[in-house]
Amino acid sequence: MRDFYAAQIQIVRPTDKFVKVIQFYEVGIGLKKLEEFHGTRGYKGVIFGLLHTNYHLEFTSHENGSPCVAPTKDNLIVFYMQDNNEINQLVKRMNHMGYKEAEPENEYWKEKGITIEDPDGWRVVFMNRSYV
Repeated sequence: MRDFYAAQIQIVRPTDKFVKVIQFYEVGIGLKKLEEFHGTRGYKGVIFGLLHTNYHLEFTSHENGSPCVAPTKDNLIVFYMQDNNEINQLVKRMNHMGYKEAEPENEYWKEKGITIEDPDGWRVVFMNRSYV
């Protein structure tokens, strides 16, 4: 079997809460906005990234609507962060914006992490550990 190699990974998800989602990921979490586009075949979108990585999150919205019901409470975006103080500051900022901690479906995420729902109900976990 050959090794698989990709130069970049991008996860794309539609939303009808475009402005709130941008605020959540850019202001709340602190992701860097790499690009924002409008009018591409009725779509607008925003691409976020982490510094020094090729992993991106893209959120899109269509002029005719983009229903985006979160499928389960265990569909997650997980940020592995080694500095617990950084997590605490981030969660404090999110709380101030009105986003509170959510009870995770899987207890594993509660052991060293904090789970918060984004404006669409998708869950984000800030995990206090290194993945490596």
